[in-house]
Amino acid sequence: MTAFITFMNMFVPLSTDLYLPALPEMGEFFSASPALVSMTLTAFFFVFAVSIVLFGPLSDKFGRKPILIAGSTIYTVASFACVFSMDIYMLIVGRVFQAIGSGALITSSTALIKDCFRGSIMSKILAITQALGVIAPMAAPLMGGFLLTFTSWRGSFVVLTVLGLINLLICFLFSETLDPQRRYKGSVVHSIGLLLDVGRQTYFMLMLLMFAVLHAPYMAYLSVSSFVYIEHYALSPQHYSYFFALNSSASILGPILYLRLINFLSETTMTRVCLVGATVSGILILTVGHWSAIGFLLSFLPFTVIGAVARPLCMNILLNRVKENTGTASSMINFVNTLLGSVGMMAGTLPWADLIEGLGQIILIAVTLSTLLWLVILRRD
Repeated sequence: MTAFITFMNMFVPLSTDLYLPALPEMGEFFSASPALVSMTLTAFFFVFAVSIVLFGPLSDKFGRKPILIAGSTIYTVASFACVFSMDIYMLIVGRVFQAIGSGALITSSTALIKDCFRGSIMSKILAITQALGVIAPMAAPLMGGFLLTFTSWRGSFVVLTVLGLINLLICFLFSETLDPQRRYKGSVVHSIGLLLDVGRQTYFMLMLLMFAVLHAPYMAYLSVSSFVYIEHYALSPQHYSYFFALNSSASILGPILYLRLINFLSETTMTRVCLVGATVSGILILTVGHWSAIGFLLSFLPFTVIGAVARPLCMNILLNRVKENTGTASSMINFVNTLLGSVGMMAGTLPWADLIEGLGQIILIAVTLSTLLWLVILRRD
């Protein structure tokens, strides 16, 4: 079950990071601007956020398995359509449907953790899936760069099609984890209304917003990294994939640190550490990030590690406050994170005079907003 959950959690980073090295090439192929090419990322995350909202309550009503099968089918067909895109707009449409399928997979996989595990075991599973999930963002750009040595950008979507088929086969073998007596008994419309119940939980929403804002700069990095490394520092797509993979590999330190620190630091102290570490990274980006490609990498590494600590910390805090309708709560968590992540992507691709300086400013703005929300939470407690 842990392997299955981890595999599904890899679909979003695979759907984005695998073709990152090809973004400049795709811009030339489609005669499209960097902002329009980046729309294949931004549109994916925005629609992904909306689909999460829809599939969470539906999984609480109909069970996890039907949603997983539907999501895998949509994702696989959409990936196949992306392979044969003839213009940038057709590709964006294919990415939209990929996002819909991904929303079903991620929402259900998050709910499975709550379905199958409890207490300290759940905390460990959250950290383990987070750590293993680093494999995808670490390996995807390397694979994407390797694919570009003998095929075009279309090769990345062929790989995603095959992975979608594999997941679909596994979903048919999957045993339902949500018993009929635990499912929501109301209508489909009322099941969507469960989101309002979650949204009215003030502490839950403030805590979620605080961590989600802190997640946005990483998505800004995702949208601009290939242009910074390939166009600004003149690296080849293959060399860019090495730098991107090195940064992604640092994410594995986050869950390890989380598991060690949670034993003797309070959640409040860990949150403060995350805010301070993110601030340091933003300052480094603005000062050291311009020196070289290595300087840019080392400046952003602290933020990557901090983000990897914050994700299991946030999920553990929020899921422990959920007593029922876990799918709905999971959809809200993933929705807010993804929505603010798409905002971060759009902010990263704004017409900054310098993309590196823009990224540094986005980090510091996000930390400031997160700190203000954190102060509000502390006062309410």
